[in-house]
Amino acid sequence: MTGDPALLYALTALAAVTMLSLALLRAWHGWLALRRVQLEAGAGGAGGLDVSGLRARVKRLEAIASGLDG
Repeated sequence: MTGDPALLYALTALAAVTMLSLALLRAWHGWLALRRVQLEAGAGGAGGLDVSGLRARVKRLEAIASGLDG
């Protein structure tokens, strides 16, 4: 049984693209599940950083930039 080599190559490429797509889809769902857990744990939004600490740093940098603080 001899087949057309172009058809064989096309089917092989299709199978490879299908497997890659399924693997990427599974990884995407895993990443979404991870982000969902992180958001439910409260680590989302500011990325788990202390916002009040960041505000204090910005105020200090603004004071340094204006020459008020040495």
